[in-house]
Amino acid sequence: MDDFREWAVRAAEWGVDYRERVRDLPVRPPVKPGDIAAQIAASPPEQAEPFERVFADFERIIAPGMTHWQHPRFFAYFPSNSAPASVVAEHLVTAFGAVCMLWQTSPAATELETVAIDWLRQAFGLPEGFQGCIQDTASTATLAAVLVMRERALNYAGNSGGLSGTPTLRIYCSSEAHTSIDRAIWFSGIGADNLVRIPIKGAQRGADPQALRALIEADIAAGYKPAGIIANVGATGVGAIDPVAELAAIAREFDLYLHIDAAWAGSAMICPELRHLWTGVELADSIVINPHKWLGAQTHCTAHFVRDPNSLVRTLAAKPDYLHTLGHDEVVNYSEWGVPLGRQFRALKLWFVLRAYGLEGLRSMIRNHIAWSGALCEKLRAAAGFEIVTEPSFSLFSFRYAPPAAADLDALNLALVEAINADGRIYLTQTRVDGRVVIRFQAGQFECTEADVLGAYDVITEIAALTHARP
Repeated sequence: MDDFREWAVRAAEWGVDYRERVRDLPVRPPVKPGDIAAQIAASPPEQAEPFERVFADFERIIAPGMTHWQHPRFFAYFPSNSAPASVVAEHLVTAFGAVCMLWQTSPAATELETVAIDWLRQAFGLPEGFQGCIQDTASTATLAAVLVMRERALNYAGNSGGLSGTPTLRIYCSSEAHTSIDRAIWFSGIGADNLVRIPIKGAQRGADPQALRALIEADIAAGYKPAGIIANVGATGVGAIDPVAELAAIAREFDLYLHIDAAWAGSAMICPELRHLWTGVELADSIVINPHKWLGAQTHCTAHFVRDPNSLVRTLAAKPDYLHTLGHDEVVNYSEWGVPLGRQFRALKLWFVLRAYGLEGLRSMIRNHIAWSGALCEKLRAAAGFEIVTEPSFSLFSFRYAPPAAADLDALNLALVEAINADGRIYLTQTRVDGRVVIRFQAGQFECTEADVLGAYDVITEIAALTHARP
């Protein structure tokens, strides 16, 4: 590509221009399934095309069909932030095109990852005993944790001998846990039937420790072998928080591995006043937190902290001769800490973000999101026909539109959330709480303002009145 410089600069400038105008776009594009594919050639070109035409088709076909995750009124799911400093880092990472699987394949990438993860450990107030690495997603980190649970419970014989003839293992988590845990159980060979759901209790919808103890004791009596517990700190649905210290005590009593899923909310622990929400975290065996959700580092960037790296390496490392770093046996090779062999240079964007905004800048952002979301919750609580179903957990709460005489509230709320999203001014998602459809709201986009968050009230109430008025 002879004009690489021209197009690299143009692409970077397009990105800057896009971020300046993104708030003027509908958050979710007004397209139907198949609209984009219908505009793309059915077969690949035999000959090279002018890059001008390629870029023009990107602008004409692809960009208008994107959901804008960096929109300041993206209140759905959780944020997948891409702070400007992180975007700059990604440009550089892409230019390097390095595969950072071993120390020798990119020494700076490995050593920066070690330092950046320790910066995060300090920022979250975790003790020095924790080490860590950067995984691609929380799903991968959770799978790694479940594999360690399996191997630890089988005295590290599962990888060599398989699971046939071994005791049936049991893993425990609440019904609020993320589906990545279900998938990890499938992929590990433990089996969905052996993921035991702990009943929840209380306003925080946390796992009931007494119920967990009873489940473990019943499983032992039935001949099963308990292997691990997975605790939530800010679960995906409505932000459920488990009593970590009590679950940790049970894990210690029964010699079980304790993994903490704090993928979204863990980033908020840079704020010291919030750390009481995961009291006991220092007793965990592993913790997963996504800086790419609430700290501004672009996806993929998952912090995976472990108390004992040897258990992770013993479970996951494969060491053929061609991966040996000759003469440097003491180096860390982070590909041995996870499932993929190939690894990107993810530490650079984390380093850029932490330096460009500082912990205090990031704390201010998170504190604002929590305060603004709480204020919106109170406005909706006072609005006629609305009820708050789950109270704010960090910056997440759920509500339900329940006007008098409405016949099918589930259908009404599903229609409402779809009408809101089709309108394009904001973007929300739904879930179920105790079997009822509710609408989730979370504030977390890196550049959203108080006006963006509180302005959601007008959109929600306006479209709710229109939705209820329809026959």
